[in-house]
Amino acid sequence: MGCARDRLSAADSLVLSSDSPRVRSSSRSAELLAAASRVIPGGVSSPVRAFRSVGGTPPFIAGGKGAQITDTDENTYLDFVLSWGALALGHAHPAVVEAVSRQASRGTSFGAPTELETELAELVVGAMPAVEMVRFVSSGTESVMSAIRLARAATGRRKIVKFAGCYHGHADSLLVKAGSGVATLGLPDSPGVTEGAVADTLTASYNDLGEVEAILAQHPGAVAAIIVEPVAGNMGLVLPQPGFLDGLRRLTSAQGALLIFDEVMTGFRVAFGGAQQLYGISPDLTCLGKIMGGGLPAAAYGGRRDLMQQIAPSGNVYQAGTLSGNPLAMAAGIATLRELRKPGAYDSLERASSRMASCVRDACLQADIPVQTNSIGGLWGFFLTATPVTDFASAKTANTALYARVFHALLDHGVYLAPSQFEAAFVSTAHDAQVLEATRIAVSNALKTMGN
Repeated sequence: MGCARDRLSAADSLVLSSDSPRVRSSSRSAELLAAASRVIPGGVSSPVRAFRSVGGTPPFIAGGKGAQITDTDENTYLDFVLSWGALALGHAHPAVVEAVSRQASRGTSFGAPTELETELAELVVGAMPAVEMVRFVSSGTESVMSAIRLARAATGRRKIVKFAGCYHGHADSLLVKAGSGVATLGLPDSPGVTEGAVADTLTASYNDLGEVEAILAQHPGAVAAIIVEPVAGNMGLVLPQPGFLDGLRRLTSAQGALLIFDEVMTGFRVAFGGAQQLYGISPDLTCLGKIMGGGLPAAAYGGRRDLMQQIAPSGNVYQAGTLSGNPLAMAAGIATLRELRKPGAYDSLERASSRMASCVRDACLQADIPVQTNSIGGLWGFFLTATPVTDFASAKTANTALYARVFHALLDHGVYLAPSQFEAAFVSTAHDAQVLEATRIAVSNALKTMGN
């Protein structure tokens, strides 16, 4: 792990420590957005990047190092988005850069087996208590889509239970009360998704076992699986209430349904073995992504051996992909997981997340702004509401207009958060004491001057 002291210049530290917001240029980013909008819908390749819910021009990023990113207008920011959680080691970590560069010189894609796939699979299986076999894919959406297909095939059932505000990718059957970018843009779900595609998707409230029990009672023997983010991160960060995950395990086992943990966000972030290790729950299937690819496009699904052996070519459940197990992504993932399994990595992430939640809470209270905060492992987040947040309904009590003002105040003070109230924030091992103290000062100054 590098030291942030080497990555933050004295000038940058002074800017972040200033009582006044810096003068931030966005002319080059505005030019690039206009050019992109002529050939890319909305000028972005994923909706929340467009800043529609907070207003303004999104900075086009030119590069990153450690905890810091720089945009094309040469503004620098301390980054708490971290490629939406994928960069647990921060930007351009030397071990990851070296691994990817070495593999790129040998070839970028073969469409054939490589030793790297087995090495990363062994790391995943060794880390995740409930994963006995794993299949690599290229995105979290693909991972979840494949796991649900497998669950339906294995049980001979059609219906899936999901939770309002939990986002599991943009497969048609899961764009129901999906949180994340759907909630950010205020979309009801998505045009183009047919009634037939969602007819077998049943929705319950997160943290409400009673609703799950009622759904299962209404559809006896019909539910193939319950899929859940064990720690919800796509309606903002919402923690599972005591007994919730245990209850899902109990109910699915009693009903002959499968329990799928979507650990695309929590895998290797809340603990090396993910939320299943942290909470001591064994799901039947697990979906992974983000950190597992070390910042490159990679994801996976895995679980019990008897289930995974039903995937072709071992079994009859078909799934394939030209870039699945891409050697560049495998190399980045291996380098990342090797770093994260070193002693102290998760203690560092936990401390950083807790400190970030505390500094935002303190600054909001001093500015008389109602706030709810959470943190766990390398995840943290806040809601601008006086209402305790335990599910999507309570998350939606947050003041999104006020969040937009806070977001831009922080951006002007050099702190980069997600441009949405309904997204979690992240830290990396590069977010050391110096970075966190600079951020604390910036957050405090930003909220003090927000009304000026």
